[in-house]
Amino acid sequence: MPAKDVYDFNDLKHWASAAGDLDPPARLAVFGDPVAHSLSPPLHNPALRAAGLGTQYVRLHIRPEELADALAELPRQGFIGVNCTIPHKAAVLPHLTEVTEVARRTGTVNTVLVEDGSLVGHNSDAPGFKRAVREAFSVDLRDLRILILGAGGGAGRAAAVQCALERPERLVLANRTLDKAEALAAELREFFEDDRLEGPVERLEVAPWDDEALRAQMDHIDLIVNATSLGMKRSDPPLLAPVLLQPHHMIYDMVYAPPRTRLIADAEAAGARAANGLSMLLWQGAISFEFWFNRDAPVEAMRRGLYEAAGIARK
Repeated sequence: MPAKDVYDFNDLKHWASAAGDLDPPARLAVFGDPVAHSLSPPLHNPALRAAGLGTQYVRLHIRPEELADALAELPRQGFIGVNCTIPHKAAVLPHLTEVTEVARRTGTVNTVLVEDGSLVGHNSDAPGFKRAVREAFSVDLRDLRILILGAGGGAGRAAAVQCALERPERLVLANRTLDKAEALAAELREFFEDDRLEGPVERLEVAPWDDEALRAQMDHIDLIVNATSLGMKRSDPPLLAPVLLQPHHMIYDMVYAPPRTRLIADAEAAGARAANGLSMLLWQGAISFEFWFNRDAPVEAMRRGLYEAAGIARK
């Protein structure tokens, strides 16, 4: 029997009757509300088949008021783990037995491991961002001067935390609500208090998100990260004035639908290199796999499944 597109909390409570005929059995899932759009099953199921692990991955529509009870069902129903997407990434934290350092610092969990009846939380978005940048530009975060646009939100916070953990050459946080960026900078300042020689600008800085303030930063930035959802709609305003982009810049746009956003088009017109966020989705999935199974993920199988599901032709 093939898996349903989406299961719900009632199905989870009666998993043997709702999904007991699945072959292989479903012992992994993504929790979300909504969740029907999730690309996680076509990302993970090819990997599970390639690794010969004898299980499959499904979507579970879990509403906020059901989250605590749904998590409690996971050990009882024999699950290996789950991913959590909107709106559960922060709400899941109080219900976990323990969390990794990255999850604690980001304040969000997108990967849960069921281990001896306990629930262990991890954030694979942050290290997924690190690997995505490495793959896109053949350079490590620690060697870069980085500007994060949208540093106050979940994705921007995850990227900022990972950058800080890598102790990069420089990190600039920009957010529409400046107080949020300043609060995050205060949390991360300890990572920039070392013996490295100071340059002509601060290593950790908060910048107002306006063209004049950002203009002063651009000569001292290598990597520009869009951690907002701006760019998903044709009607969205530009993130940056195109004149601010320079040929030496690398642009990582976490938006992946459409695959060529306005920011990416403007970057390429300026002679800069650019990449969209599909690789971050791939690598966060690979890191979730590693967290669940303590083995390397079959990344190319995951990449094929993801690109096919996203309707994107591979180069």
